[in-house]
This record gives sequence, structure tokens and C-alpha cells, in this order.
Amino acid sequence: MPNIGLPELLIIFAIIVLLFGASRLPGLGKSVGQSVRGFKTGLSGEDEEKPKELENKPGDDTTPPAPPTA
Repeated sequence: MPNIGLPELLIIFAIIVLLFGASRLPGLGKSVGQSVRGFKTGLSGEDEEKPKELENKPGDDTTPPAPPTA
């Protein structure tokens, strides 16, 4: 397989710009980055189980306080 040099990379980049448009490239790059990050996280299995002390943090109580009794 031949090596890909700078001229080939420029041609590939020009084709990508023509296909997607210059305004959509930042969003496309962001979504590719998030996909790669999610794939790496899935491979490592880090987020499969959360420790119980992280699930119920103090101060995360979502129930409203009881009204004062008169």
C-alpha cells in the first residue's frame, strides 16, 4: 500500500469540503470526536458501573422541603 503524502491529503480534504461544505465541517469534526471518545470509553468499560457514593451525592436531594406548620 503506498504512503499517503501531503498532496493526497490536500485532495482528500478538498473533496470533503466540497461534499459537506465549509460551514458544516466543525460540527462534523465534533461528532466524529464524540463518537471516537464513546468508542474508547466502551472498550475500556470505565462507565459501566458507578460507585454508590457517586450516585447519591449530598445536596442532590430533589425533593422540595416540607412547608412550615403553623
